[in-house]
Amino acid sequence: MKTETVDNAELETWTVAEVAAAFVRDEIVLIDVRTPQEYMFEHIEGALLMPMSFFRADKLPGQSDKRIVFHCGSGVRSDRVARAAIAAGMDRVAHMSGGMVAWKEAHQPYIGTNMATGAPQLVDGRG
Repeated sequence: MKTETVDNAELETWTVAEVAAAFVRDEIVLIDVRTPQEYMFEHIEGALLMPMSFFRADKLPGQSDKRIVFHCGSGVRSDRVARAAIAAGMDRVAHMSGGMVAWKEAHQPYIGTNMATGAPQLVDGRG
């Protein structure tokens, strides 16, 4: 995990491995900040959707029980959202480096779209 101080707050950049391990242990809330269309096509099972274009830091749950970690397609939008959350007063914010691209490259499971049927399906990440 990489940590950066931004306006007296901590911005954490987590690796895919760190996010996957914490998610399995049910220690984090993973929030996808991509568009609804991107989310429908493929997403990490159990991740919540809060698109960057509709992001409202004041509507986020507290972090007393679980840490919030943002993610997107490549890590750019989640970094922007994390910084916006800091600007809105959150003092410890995290996002996943590399986003969905890195998640898939690390062979992590996700929900994808079956191109033959259009139905969602679990992609186990191994190939």
